[in-house]
Amino acid sequence: MDQQQRPNEEANELEKGHEDNSAHEANGSRSEAVAEGTPSGGGRAQKEIFEWVKALAIAALLVIVIRYFLFAPFIVDGPSMETNFYTGERIIVNKLIYDIREPKRGEVLVFHVPDQGRDFIKRVIGVPGDKVKYEGDNLYINGKKVEEPYLKESLDAAKAKGEIFNTEANFPNEKVQSDTVPEGTVLAFGDNRRNSQDSRAIGFISMDEIVGRADVVFWPLKDITFVKHE
Repeated sequence: MDQQQRPNEEANELEKGHEDNSAHEANGSRSEAVAEGTPSGGGRAQKEIFEWVKALAIAALLVIVIRYFLFAPFIVDGPSMETNFYTGERIIVNKLIYDIREPKRGEVLVFHVPDQGRDFIKRVIGVPGDKVKYEGDNLYINGKKVEEPYLKESLDAAKAKGEIFNTEANFPNEKVQSDTVPEGTVLAFGDNRRNSQDSRAIGFISMDEIVGRADVVFWPLKDITFVKHE
């Protein structure tokens, strides 16, 4: 009986060994497959760093394009545009619009003043070819009296006191004697005609010095608004 059982036991051990080897090989193959399909920790980190660098580079490029070619921030400094703009307000300036078309009367501009090394914000009063006369509170363009709705609050306040609003300079004057706006320039006044250094003193504004049109007041937050160009 012992001799008959021994071959059977050996056969069972051989079968068991074969099953163990097959399972081991299968597990090894699965492990290799997993290892090949899964990147190492270092590879994942490098990929994430690359994606971050790429995203930051794209963001920086967009900022440069927007800042230097499309829009620019501007901070109002001084009382020359009151009561429509006040010192400390921050404005978004559209730099693209005047590459497409010329400025129009009533639009609010930001422009360079090379002699003073700074930028001004004023309103367009006359465009090339316009013949302009400004006397007291009366504005005439090409011989016709023009209303200035953006001055209504200031004009009404002055009238209530029995005064005229414009107590500064008329146009033309001793400093700027021509009444006709030359080609390639605009005539621009501040909304605060009592306290504004504008075309009545510095002359016509060259198109080459115009930064763009003031489009949005974005600071302070409570005063966020689109600029009215009347």
